[in-house]
Amino acid sequence: MADNSEANIATADALTLLLHNQHAICAAIEEVTQWLAEKGVGSVAANAVTALETLDTNAQGITDAILRLRQS
Repeated sequence: MADNSEANIATADALTLLLHNQHAICAAIEEVTQWLAEKGVGSVAANAVTALETLDTNAQGITDAILRLRQS
């Protein structure tokens, strides 16, 4: 069985990959949001911005967790 530090490293590595995925999703949503706004679908674009805000909030929480795991 791996010791706690090895498990923390593995968990932090997995969370880092998920965070990279989250950033990629965020970038894609930003592109779609811009396109929607240009096409005059402001209400849908506004909903996408709300989703982006949630992604940003959660990304910060994931980042904080990664840092705590890597420091332990």
